[in-house]
Amino acid sequence: MSRLRAGIGLAALAGLTLGSSGQAEAYTVYVTNEKGNTVSVIDTATLTVTGTWKVGRRPRGVTASKDGKELYVCASDDDRIDVLDTATGKTLRSLRSGPDPEQFILGPDGNPLYVANEDDSQVTIIDIEKNKVLAEIPVGVEPEGMGLSPDGKILVNTSETTNMAHFIDTTTHQIIDNVLVDARPRFAEFTADGKFLWVSAEVGGTISIIDVATRRVVKKISFKIPSVTDEAIQPVGVRITRDGAKAFVALGPANRIAVINAKTYEVEKYLPVGQRVWQLAFTPDQKLLFSTNGSSNDVSVVDVEAGKVVKSIPVGLLPWGVASSPN
Repeated sequence: MSRLRAGIGLAALAGLTLGSSGQAEAYTVYVTNEKGNTVSVIDTATLTVTGTWKVGRRPRGVTASKDGKELYVCASDDDRIDVLDTATGKTLRSLRSGPDPEQFILGPDGNPLYVANEDDSQVTIIDIEKNKVLAEIPVGVEPEGMGLSPDGKILVNTSETTNMAHFIDTTTHQIIDNVLVDARPRFAEFTADGKFLWVSAEVGGTISIIDVATRRVVKKISFKIPSVTDEAIQPVGVRITRDGAKAFVALGPANRIAVINAKTYEVEKYLPVGQRVWQLAFTPDQKLLFSTNGSSNDVSVVDVEAGKVVKSIPVGLLPWGVASSPN
């Protein structure tokens, strides 16, 4: 059985979460609960929920500031982004997000914030410090996934209905290319060297690997799981290790995370997790990976080096987004 039973003590848990990778640092992980209108706060030292913070309606995308002092939360049904003090959990202010913000990504220096506005078919660029909209960029229908190249020069948005990855120049705010991918792309993730972009297609059931220089799809990864129908295998969240060795893909109602050799593109294993796995986030040291499991209202914790699930943590109703912070 991949999950720990409740009776296992903290000492045994610590041994499992550390694996062979040595002493793990303590971080904070934040989970948005879409139906609960809350954020669950998890201490990675104990793998327990230490707080629950109220936010706006239907929270989805979440990310921490570079210094970890602020947390940004897409309050999608309130058409705003809540900014929380991570020391107190109190809402400090709200940002002008545009309608229905779903996912977003911070610039390499922590400003600006690039936001996908699902209901308005646009990307909004926000200066966080001035709470000012810098640009609104028309994209395809139902924009969601947001990826940013490591140098911050190329922004990619995926449009779920148009089935495209839109490449945007962050200096000119102009679309420089549109790459067709499989049906309903949900997430975009650059490799750490900036050479490749991974795009998940929820309905298509694939990952498209795009060469960033040529903006051509050079590889597609598909998935087969014994006793699971193809229709239930729906790739959503994607995370790739900094060394480019491993990739992890959340497979939705298949209730699995795929572990992929990111050099050969071969699927190495499937990790059983909670029901309807959505999004993924590493801790800053990349020793642990957290997944949000929307239908089972929990978070699964993966020991990255060991390649196994070590714990399930109950959170709020319909957990959707997840982010980590160094403090």
